[in-house]
Amino acid sequence: MKCLNIVGAGNPLLDISANCDTKLLEDYGLKPNNAILAEEKHIPLYAEMIRRYQVEYIAGGATQNSIRIAQWLLGKSQRVTSIIGSVGKDENANILKDKATNDGVNVLYHVDKDHPTGTCAVIVTGTDRSLVANLAAANHYSIDHLRSPYVWKHIETAELIYSAGYFLTVSVNSMIEMAEYAAEHNKTYLLNLGAPFLTRFFKDQMMSVMPYVDYLFGNESEAAEFAAVHEWNLSEISDVAIRLSGLPRTGEKTNRHRVVVITQGCEPTLVACNGGVTSYPVTPLPEDRIVDTNGAGDAFVGGFLAQLAQGHTEAEAVRCGHYASSVVIQRSGCTFPDKPEFK
Repeated sequence: MKCLNIVGAGNPLLDISANCDTKLLEDYGLKPNNAILAEEKHIPLYAEMIRRYQVEYIAGGATQNSIRIAQWLLGKSQRVTSIIGSVGKDENANILKDKATNDGVNVLYHVDKDHPTGTCAVIVTGTDRSLVANLAAANHYSIDHLRSPYVWKHIETAELIYSAGYFLTVSVNSMIEMAEYAAEHNKTYLLNLGAPFLTRFFKDQMMSVMPYVDYLFGNESEAAEFAAVHEWNLSEISDVAIRLSGLPRTGEKTNRHRVVVITQGCEPTLVACNGGVTSYPVTPLPEDRIVDTNGAGDAFVGGFLAQLAQGHTEAEAVRCGHYASSVVIQRSGCTFPDKPEFK
């Protein structure tokens, strides 16, 4: 079966991951299961992790993770995925490109000669992870790169266009341009809420993209924060999912129902559309098999995308998302074995 082409646009980052003690979190004012953008006070964190702990370098960035997972599930015989974003002109960029290319992903990086490739500290404490992203070059993506003939050709040939919410902090204009094109040409545009802070501090940017969104992903914390920011006064996540699915649409998409997918860890995944919610149970893993929850949400989206690209049902997409997440959380970082066993 020929798969639909998938393009992701986001912030390519090199993850610096390590099992750390909770004192490191305390020293930098971090929470054990959270994601933030680095401030000036966090800059020494990266060198300290490398100095004090045994670190692992992993190709990261939320959107890139999902695209890599989707390609892994589809198999390298069909190279149908591409990633757009900005990196520096340095060795870390070479590492990122090599890893993504080896995973079968077509790399469409903008190269920023003035800033280093972005990094993300992944502080693992037990089964929790705290992410601190220093975007650096990723924060300097140019819409001119998106509009270049070679890159735009991939937008034109894609049927699924995806971004995690983190890209809202970098180039919302690029997101809107891709989303408008998707609306005009009957393509599918997908967005991930990304993290609670994005729904609060980048509310306007998020809402400027929302009318174009066909599939919206998030977890229960992000959904709850979205409801709080918009003063919905809803306590049930299922009600929030329904409300999200009913947010206004635009142009050609006014008659196309938005699908909202909310994961809840080991609790059932909720899929809301057209006023209803379907609940999909998760098969929980024994706690002693959980290594690192970093990338679980990204992996879920990657699994979902892989099934959409093959024309499968949303139920099958959720099942594959659950499978991909279960694989990733049994490993360090957003990594996976050579071949998937999903059937």
